[in-house]
Amino acid sequence: MSSAANSFLDAERLDRADVLRGFRGRFYGVDDDVIYLDGNSLGRLPVESLDRLDDVVRQGWGHGLVRSWEGWIEWPAAVGDLLGSTLLGAAAGQVGISDSTSVNVYKLACAALDLHPSRRTLVTDTGNFPSDRYIFEGLASARGLRLVELDADPVHGVSLAEVERVIDSDTALVSLSHVDYRSGALADLEGITAATHQAGAPVLWDLCHSVGAVPIGLDAAGVDFAAGCTYKYLNAGPGAPAFAYVRRDLQAQTRQPIWGWFGQQAQFDMGPRYHPVEGIERFLVGTPQVLGIALVEQGVRLLGEARIERLRAKGIALTSYLIELADEWLVPLGFEVATPREPARRGSHVSLKHADADRISVALIEQARVIPDFRRPDLVRLGCSPLTTSFVDVHEAMRRIRDLVSSERHREIDLGARRVT
Repeated sequence: MSSAANSFLDAERLDRADVLRGFRGRFYGVDDDVIYLDGNSLGRLPVESLDRLDDVVRQGWGHGLVRSWEGWIEWPAAVGDLLGSTLLGAAAGQVGISDSTSVNVYKLACAALDLHPSRRTLVTDTGNFPSDRYIFEGLASARGLRLVELDADPVHGVSLAEVERVIDSDTALVSLSHVDYRSGALADLEGITAATHQAGAPVLWDLCHSVGAVPIGLDAAGVDFAAGCTYKYLNAGPGAPAFAYVRRDLQAQTRQPIWGWFGQQAQFDMGPRYHPVEGIERFLVGTPQVLGIALVEQGVRLLGEARIERLRAKGIALTSYLIELADEWLVPLGFEVATPREPARRGSHVSLKHADADRISVALIEQARVIPDFRRPDLVRLGCSPLTTSFVDVHEAMRRIRDLVSSERHREIDLGARRVT
């Protein structure tokens, strides 16, 4: 792009040429003056989800009452199949909707570690999402394993070469995030999976920051296990249930650690002993979150209509435009782009490093009506959700950041005690 691309008129031109522009109006609140660049933490509310929720509550719960379970009971696997075929590159029978990402990571890690009980090393990286790392730390402590944490590059994330250097015949599991939650770096899922298999170990991928933004070919890459959330790019709402993927040929030989009645054969026989069902449903535990799964389905259908290849193309265009504006307007003010510049190496968010990132993030919300998020110690993270973020949003947000920091208004912020960043 030329420097003319930094003009407001050019942002409008880019929006007019956007093949996904019609989807923006199908979300609640997009015409507010607030510029929302945190859809990679919590996606916007689809308008159609309000009608879907109303239908499930009024008709399913209100009129159908307990009889509605005849249909609801199939939803974890049915919506999992829809998610798998639409966004994960997974054939039917391998994805289930249940629990939270953390619980699913725990279940899948336990199942993976049990595949090779004589192996004693669990590999992850220091940049993996904290909940994942804490789970692996707990498992290592409980099982007497050696936990290897790669010291990944803070911008470019973990590399194939780094993984290859540490895996060997003692490796029991490798688990990484597909997109780094801080920098947005996109890991080599295919290469790392193949290398891990070459060492005879399974791999578990966290897909929270890639599902719905980046094409994911789980079956094609031979991925063993994967988990992820649905409240970011899938727009299923706060606390929406997560998903778990288990490759079909592994299902019969794996057993997860939480033996609940929704993973039990003939569950309404209320039998005295646990006998897991065949297939992905053996990774279910308790009563499904019916309202949440309905919203997952609505979000997946919306993204399926948009098509993942078009979502990826727009995500690349938005983040490229944001980085260009950052170079021109914000780098002179002490910012540093802390996200890979090569489009193929990043997801759909960009992090900007600044010594006063914490105050800037709060000031943007309180003074400039821009909603980013802050990641310690010094990152302002800006999410570009392809269905809801416009090029004008990006242009205006970057202008407001420039004006805020150049005027030093952010220095007026008293951080105090804030639990949520």
